[in-house]
Amino acid sequence: MATRDWNADSYDSVSVPQQEWGAGVLARLSLRGDETVLDAGAGTGRVSEIVLERLPRGHLIAVDGSQSMAQRARERLPADRVSVICSDLLTLELPEPVDAVISTATFHWILDHDALFARMRALLREGGQFVAQCGGEGNIARVRSIGEAVSSRPTFREHLAAIGEFWHYAGVEATRERLVRAGFDVSACWLQPAPTTPPAPREFLETVIFAPYLEHLPAELHAPFLDATLAELGQPVVLDYQRLNWDARAR
Repeated sequence: MATRDWNADSYDSVSVPQQEWGAGVLARLSLRGDETVLDAGAGTGRVSEIVLERLPRGHLIAVDGSQSMAQRARERLPADRVSVICSDLLTLELPEPVDAVISTATFHWILDHDALFARMRALLREGGQFVAQCGGEGNIARVRSIGEAVSSRPTFREHLAAIGEFWHYAGVEATRERLVRAGFDVSACWLQPAPTTPPAPREFLETVIFAPYLEHLPAELHAPFLDATLAELGQPVVLDYQRLNWDARAR
């Protein structure tokens, strides 16, 4: 998992869509209430709070690769019931296998899904649940095309020409095959369109979608880049999200 840091304060305020998706993913998780659950990519802990409500006698392990995100999660979540760890998910080690892994809006930031799924399988007990959602094939295709077009303009091109890949939006069949190879039985895997108008579009684009672009631009070009992308997106801002979901169990 990329260990780039995030603006946790901003993410905490604008991530309403991610919180709503997380609640939907959690509803697919079958829990008695005494399990140990890993929240893989916990962010600032907002979805973790909802998970914790389902674990009155259990324990939650909230993991994120961003120092600022993990710190905000520590401030939000009760230390006696939650272990917050700042770690790359691809190298995460835990003392004991967990009963379930849940993840929302994280795995598309990890380019190697074979390594990711193998690591999640290593952290799960046999029969443990792996329920997740992330950006899938076609995710924010229009937004990305606009970002690429703006990036190619002379003002930004010299800074963004070699930005490289930082998202992996996988398809259903490839994901199912990877999960099976990693040691999971997959009961369902599907794409779900989720067109979204965020409550604060400019801040959402700055913090959630185009942060990797802005990291490569000098500060004086941040506002012009956002202005240009917003102008191309038009009003209202509708982000063409495609969510990749799966429900699986460790063999």
